[in-house]
Amino acid sequence: MNSFHLLETAAWVISAILGLYMLIDLIKTNRAYSEDVLTSSKEGEIDDKLVAEPTHQGGNQ
Repeated sequence: MNSFHLLETAAWVISAILGLYMLIDLIKTNRAYSEDVLTSSKEGEIDDKLVAEPTHQGGNQ
């Protein structure tokens, strides 16, 4: 077994692990949230509690 074959096998294993992780995350997300929440769009709206107040406004004071 040469090093290229070993690297190819490692890449496939990593790819399979990432794919499995993504599938598990998909199932967990679908169970945790309803379809309405997952497909809703709130563009332009920012919750005030998520935005931190800047301590420095810049410019001359």
